[in-house]
Amino acid sequence: MPIDYTRLRGLTVREIQRALERDGFSLARQKGATRFFKHDDGRRVTLHVHRRSQTLPIGTLREIIEHEAHWTEDDLERLRLI
Repeated sequence: MPIDYTRLRGLTVREIQRALERDGFSLARQKGATRFFKHDDGRRVTLHVHRRSQTLPIGTLREIIEHEAHWTEDDLERLRLI
């Protein structure tokens, strides 16, 4: 079942970062406003953090969730994002 991104519209950088850490990602390195997270299984996520309270656009969320973190809707529920 596809993920309903309208339910994630107000998600902030801080909430995504906490979810990544709960899922086992760790901060690998940081360069300026860009944070690189990695998981033991090889997944990598890049976050551009200008303000931790900034909300992410739907396209950016889709890229992070589907292509970088490879999360399903069940993962989003487990991580308390929806």
